[in-house]
Order: sequence, then structure tokens, then C-alpha cells
Amino acid sequence: MMDRVRASIHARLRKSVGVLSHLRPFGMNARTRASAHSWTLLILTFVLASCSRKPEPNTLVVIIESSPTNLDPRVGLDAQSERIDGLLFDNLLSRDEHLSVKPGLAERWEIPDAKTYIFHLHRGVSFCDGRPLTSRDVKWSFDSLLQGKIRSTKAAAYRLVDHIDAPDDSTVIFHLKEPWAGLLWNIAGGEGMGIVPYGSGNELSRNPVGSGPFRFVGAEQDKEVVIERNDNYWAAKSRVDKVQFLVVPDTTTRALELRKGSADIAVNAFDFYPEVVSTLERQAHLGVLRGPGTRLGYMAFNLRDPILKDVRVRQAIAYAIDRQPLIHYLMRDSARPAASVLPPESWAFDDQVQQYSYDPAKARQLLDDAGYKSNNGVRFHLAMKTSTEESSRAMAAVFQQQLRDVGIALDIRSFEFATFFSDITHGEFQVYSLRWIGGNEDPEIFEYAFDTARIIPNGANRQYYSNPRVDALIEKARTEVDQNARKQNYAAIQEIVAEDLPYINLWYFDNVMVYSKRVRGLALNPSGNYDFLRRAELDSSR
Repeated sequence: MMDRVRASIHARLRKSVGVLSHLRPFGMNARTRASAHSWTLLILTFVLASCSRKPEPNTLVVIIESSPTNLDPRVGLDAQSERIDGLLFDNLLSRDEHLSVKPGLAERWEIPDAKTYIFHLHRGVSFCDGRPLTSRDVKWSFDSLLQGKIRSTKAAAYRLVDHIDAPDDSTVIFHLKEPWAGLLWNIAGGEGMGIVPYGSGNELSRNPVGSGPFRFVGAEQDKEVVIERNDNYWAAKSRVDKVQFLVVPDTTTRALELRKGSADIAVNAFDFYPEVVSTLERQAHLGVLRGPGTRLGYMAFNLRDPILKDVRVRQAIAYAIDRQPLIHYLMRDSARPAASVLPPESWAFDDQVQQYSYDPAKARQLLDDAGYKSNNGVRFHLAMKTSTEESSRAMAAVFQQQLRDVGIALDIRSFEFATFFSDITHGEFQVYSLRWIGGNEDPEIFEYAFDTARIIPNGANRQYYSNPRVDALIEKARTEVDQNARKQNYAAIQEIVAEDLPYINLWYFDNVMVYSKRVRGLALNPSGNYDFLRRAELDSSR
């Protein structure tokens, strides 16, 4: 009986939160909004009185939106896999808060010529099971990809690596087929390559063994991932005994978990629900950290689709979408409009590319020119795939309304994240929306996501985009050593891609962390990853 009551309450609360989020552009006045806000708080109080469970004193509970798809760092591509892998595994290099490369497992490196990179490893490093980490493990981590022992689209990222030598236990030499300026970035933290033990195969996805500050304990799909401190860690050890990543897809339930104290941290969990963040911030036991972020929200098209292969249709959709009300009202100005796949913090960012300001009249004209006349207000139907995550569905609903105004009927199809992501990576979509989290911080993203050679399954060109001019510029930029010359090449790429429009770059999300005040030592970085868990600690007095 209680489960049915709770489900009913959650449904009403979701409706209230949704009303709060849509605000004035969708017909809500201030009095109605205030009433809805009060109703939300009333329901929150009722629910929280009926159910409460505190975390264990030595366990820090972090809310995540979905389960990681694969914790083998050679395979996992989704945000949760990469973020959690960043705690379980070490990379040869790491990245600082300014998106610059710095030492990791390699304490230093040399580049004697444009096709040779020599890395010198820290001595005395071991995996969490006690096995020493040597150059043989580094070589295996990459060879298992390059030689096809592990099937992963990440292999394409290292296709310019000819071979790797391990002349002694602490030296690794990368020999390239041709000059590749992006090697250092691609072996650094984030979406780089975590080092795995020699001989590791597919079993690593079920039982990850790394050398990072935490070690894997267990996982249950769509429920949790549990990790604990690696007491054998070679660098500064974590001050937290255990971390539970609690999978909570529903926005309202996330808020309830934080409010009742059964979860400690949620990072970027309320992108489209700033009112929820404001409500939580007023709770005495909770705090909020905010900062600019590099996460890109984008809409992508399948260019093999008979409707979407026409650039005029894609441009019409771009003109039909009004981003500013979404940013101002739905996200409460906690995002910046995106002018490129790259964030403004990147050295290669070009702010002179073509922009698509809201212009529904121009959108209608482009659709007319493309031969799609209106028939009873509808020109054609498109299907947009999203995850079941609530903010994704809310955003899709707004797009549906805006596109309806120009005669495009957008059908929203929501799937559990693993199914959704599988469809996307297999090209089974017309339109989808996702986020680049970390991968868009370096201009190598243009090769990975837009080069013809990287059309799936060879990379992340899921939209089947192909332009020989872009391919040639990517090749030129990749082999160019002079950074100013590379920047000019990447500027030209951004201008062409903005005109061809395989993506609509929507916004860069701010980073927002809601946290329990029993957790100390927290800090955000632009990437919004989980590095803060390396320094966080729990206050035993709370």
C-alpha cells in the first residue's frame, strides 16, 4: 500500500516540478508558480516524513543518472563509465583545471622527433590487487585495442600508433605512423586510456582492476556501483573509505534522496530544474557549488535519412529552435549558448562561425524551398530519441512545441539509457540529443566526431557526416606542429561544420553540485568529473 502511495506522490511531485520548470514562456504567471512551488514543498515534506534512510557513516553516496555501460576503460564511452573509470584507473598523463596536460603515471616524457614519444613511469606503482604496474601493462593496454583483442570504437582513436616498445619496466616508447599532435591529449585523463593489467580481456568489464585511488567492490545494473579506497595507491590516498554511486534516473527522486539525507552529492543532476536546486539550497544540511562548465548539449541528425540529408531542413530546424528561453527560464541562466562543439576555454575555439538565431519565418521559408509544404499544419514527422532521464524528456518536449510552430511534428521516443545509447552508436535514429562531457575539450573532437573515416563503428561520427574539405583540414591540423597554424585549420573546420550542420550546438552547461554538509573538501572543475572524490572527506560529527 505504501509503495502505491509513494508512487502516486512522486507522480504528483514530478508534475509540480515540471510546472515550476516551464514558467512564463509556457503560460505560467507568478502567482501560479508560487502556488506550485508551495505544493512541491508540501509534498516533499510529506514524503520525507514517511521514508528516510541515512548513509553509513563511512560511505559517501553520490547520485548518478544511469549505470555505466562498461567499466573497462578501453571500452566504456558514456559519461558515467569514463568518470568512474577515472577513479579506478590511472592514465599515462592527466589534465589540470585549465585543460592542459600534466604528468600522471608518466612522471615525464620526451619527444625526440615528431613520430616518437618516450614516457618515463613512476616507480613503485601497483594495481589494487598488488601486482606491480610496469611498461608491459601500458603496452598491453594499447596493444589489446590496436591488435583487436578487445573490440571497441576507442581503437580508432589510436590508429596512428604504429607500435609501442617497452625496453625496460619504467620506459614506454610510442612510435607513430605519422606526426600526430593530439597523442598527449588522447592518453591523458578523462576520455583517455586507463592502464589495465597485462593479459586483461573482456572479464575486466565485470571486475575492473586498476591502479587508481579507488578499487571496485561491486555493481548492480540500474541500482548502484560501489567502490572503496585503494590502500595500495601510489599517490595521495583518498580520505573516504567507500563511495556508493546510487542510480536514480528520476529528477524528483534525486531531490528527495538529497533532502532526506540518504544521499550526499549530486553533480549536474538538475540541469533543467533550477527551482529544485533553489529548494534544496534552503535546507540547512545541504549546500550548493556552482561554476562554468564545458559540457556541451547538442542535437544531432542522421544524414542518411531521406528528410534530414537536405541541409536546408537541418538549417530550418536550427532556426526554429529558440535556445534563449530554454536557458533563461528552464535552466535559470545556468548555461551558456554554444557557438561550437569546442568550449570557449579551448585554445582552438572560433567565435566567428555562423550562428542560427531564432527565426521561425526563415525556417518556414527553408522548408518551403526544400519542397515540404504544410498540410493541415504538418510538413513531415521526425522521431527524436532520448533517454528516460527526466530532464532529457523535458527538453525534448520543448523542442517538440517549437518545431510544431514551423510544421514539423516531432515524435519523442524515450528509452532506458543503455538501450538509447546502443541505438545511437548503431545509427538507429533520425534525431537525438546528447551531451559531450570532456570529449569536446580538445579539437581532436573534430576527427572523432566528424571525419568520414570515423563514421560508426570506427568512431563517434554517428550522424554519417562526410565532407572531403573537412577531412583534408582535419588531416592537416593533426600533423601540424605549430599551434597557430593548427588553430587556423580548426577555425576553418568549425566554419564548414556550422554551415553543413550535422549538429546543432545548443549550450554549455554550468556545473552545479548539491552536497551534504557532512562532506568537506569539495571543489568543482570545468569538466564536472568526479576528481573531487580524491580529496573529499566525511565529517564524523554530523
